[in-house]
Amino acid sequence: MNQIQNPIWLMSSAYDQLNQDELLATASSVGAQGIDLCVFREDGVRADHTATHLAYGNFSPEDALVTIAKFNSKGLRLSLGAFENMIGGDVSERIKNQNHLLKLIRIAHLLGGDENDVKVGTFVGYNHELGQEIDGFQKNLDEYKRVFEPIIRYAEDLGVTIVYENCPMEGWRSSRFTTTFNNLPGVLAARKLMYALIPSKAHGEIYDPSHDIWQHTDPVEVIRQMDISRLKRVHVKTTRMHRNQSIVEWGGMYPMQHVDASLAERAGVAIPQNDWDRHHYTAMLPGFGGTDDMDWNAFVEVLHQRGFQGPFEIENEAKNSKDTHNLAAINQGAKACISFLSPLLWSLTDQGYAYTAQQPLQEVHRKDIPVETMDRLKA
Repeated sequence: MNQIQNPIWLMSSAYDQLNQDELLATASSVGAQGIDLCVFREDGVRADHTATHLAYGNFSPEDALVTIAKFNSKGLRLSLGAFENMIGGDVSERIKNQNHLLKLIRIAHLLGGDENDVKVGTFVGYNHELGQEIDGFQKNLDEYKRVFEPIIRYAEDLGVTIVYENCPMEGWRSSRFTTTFNNLPGVLAARKLMYALIPSKAHGEIYDPSHDIWQHTDPVEVIRQMDISRLKRVHVKTTRMHRNQSIVEWGGMYPMQHVDASLAERAGVAIPQNDWDRHHYTAMLPGFGGTDDMDWNAFVEVLHQRGFQGPFEIENEAKNSKDTHNLAAINQGAKACISFLSPLLWSLTDQGYAYTAQQPLQEVHRKDIPVETMDRLKA
């Protein structure tokens, strides 16, 4: 029997074609223990891997009780998340993103916050105008502190923890830009620096090992060197690296660059086919459609050695599953992934490997609080 058992959740971005009731039924049917609900802005401009699975407008304490009861009826737990650029890009959009994050923190509080392990996931993003200046990375750290310090203080006051995902968002800008580092917490050093800038325990991280694989970084060593108390979630997604012409030509340190297509053809040089096609890899789900470049046994072993007990969340962006837009293939990927992970994460029972530590969400009765905005928060 495993000393530590980790529940396996679904991240709802793969199910943008389903409503919340359909999503809960699907999560239950594939054998998941929870859902990381994507709650993106309905008026947002981001188009990739988004979904909105909670009616966040005018969310009330009564809505919280209904939501808790609905999840408990399916034996599921939950978190919330919306992953946007919070410190860069269009000024009006980033303010809307910041205010939306405050809405999600309020909703998480009404749902019980840390008492129910309802975290709020976000990106930080990156400010490329500052980044192009001398000391640009430090200036992005300073901008992060300016924006997030009051947000984290607000979350801490409400008993809610914010978690950052480590995706560099390498395709978030046109391939005609040289750099592909578009999200500040995309490397471990940045996350360590962020926690030093804002020591509050009300922020932590979702770690996705697939992003470090294509950065030629061993996820096992990242787990060994991180502040494990900051780790709240693990994303289940993996990567198969390409061993082809492009990685030989461009190397593994920098992204492929956009050049004139006719020039590239004359030279016989590979160039990006789209904004995300720059780092020589294919996104996969472990256990579905072949082998990948991740040692899941060693990864789980080091997590358990360091005492991690949180959820493993399946973030399905696999080419052979989510990218097919075929619901049956998406569900097949989730089921295969759960079967693959269950001997590593669950106890052996008479029914095979099963998660035996599930607890219902606590019914909480929080008083209503007004929706907060950044201008009032900083006043």
